[in-house]
Amino acid sequence: MRTAKRLDEVGFSDIVQIRNKILELRAAGTPVHAFHGGEPFFETPEPIKAAASRAMAENQTRYAPSSGIAPLREAIARKLQTRNRMDVAVEDVIVTVGGAHALHAAFQTVLDPGDDVLLFSPYWTPIRDMIVMAEARPVMVPTATARRNGITACLEHFSTPATRAIYYNTPQNPSGLVFSRNEAEEVAEFAIRRNLVVIADEAYEDLVYEGEHVSIASLPGMAERTITAYTFSKTYAMTGWRVGYAVAKEPFMTGLRKIVLYSTNGVSTPTQWAALQALSIPESAIAARREEYRRRRDLLVKGLNELGLECQLPAGAFYAFPCIQNIHKESRRVSTLLLEKAHVATIPGVVFGAQGEGHVRFSYSVSPQLIEEGLEALRKLLG
Repeated sequence: MRTAKRLDEVGFSDIVQIRNKILELRAAGTPVHAFHGGEPFFETPEPIKAAASRAMAENQTRYAPSSGIAPLREAIARKLQTRNRMDVAVEDVIVTVGGAHALHAAFQTVLDPGDDVLLFSPYWTPIRDMIVMAEARPVMVPTATARRNGITACLEHFSTPATRAIYYNTPQNPSGLVFSRNEAEEVAEFAIRRNLVVIADEAYEDLVYEGEHVSIASLPGMAERTITAYTFSKTYAMTGWRVGYAVAKEPFMTGLRKIVLYSTNGVSTPTQWAALQALSIPESAIAARREEYRRRRDLLVKGLNELGLECQLPAGAFYAFPCIQNIHKESRRVSTLLLEKAHVATIPGVVFGAQGEGHVRFSYSVSPQLIEEGLEALRKLLG
């Protein structure tokens, strides 16, 4: 007896193992300065929770259309038209079980066995395994090299006759990098010239501190060759609600509908009404949260640099990615050292791809007090 061969190269995230170690320490009564997570620092806003309760009280608990309830899809289309400047109709939107489900469906829709996917690295850890699960090959494109030597030249260097798609994430996890409009235009031009599909991940679209967020599907000629994945998790603190959406034109939307239908048959109905309420949260509230993140970012990055952990100021998301090679060149060893000796939980950079080695990821989606306490623990360790 065995599992399907396509799963042989699909692994589990190292992050899960780190979480387990943290649970062990806490169970033993040891406080942990938790910089390892990827969740917003605030709770789901009350109006969103109330909308779910109201939906249940009104018996909105039966099967919904597998692509999503009409009011939610209509609201998403309006949001994309106004905030993302995309040419989108309701039929171009499908609701998914979080952004990860949207990305999984996109890869399954686009990729055939033997295809190559250009993947800017370091990258969010599940992406490699999603590509491998589609029996395709992830080809790492070093982001720093691409930005230094030119996006087009780097994509040309790493592309192959089997290249089918580009995974494009901005703002990036783990580095907080935000691609500029000029860089987005370079990726778009390359995709059009090579007839490639772009799978865009915009989970952190509302967390950009410097520059602007550019949805690549909004650029000329890109709507018909881009599948964009979004989530309610980060902007609205709805990580556990598991609701997101994908945006695409035909023929890709038909593929996405098939994957969603035969994997989950859609998202829970009360959750969709909660997501509809989330879209009514005013942009001023989103901007206020963003400023709170900015203050946390500045506090953490300043402290890391003062400790000799060189860290560029991330332009987006809620992660800092300092260089730790003055401690040790291997990020796993450093992450373990910080956890065991200072009780500071981070994620080793190498889990985000070879280009992440020499760094660790800190999340600043925590309280300013925790940031101060964590920095103090690091000062005592690093002296």
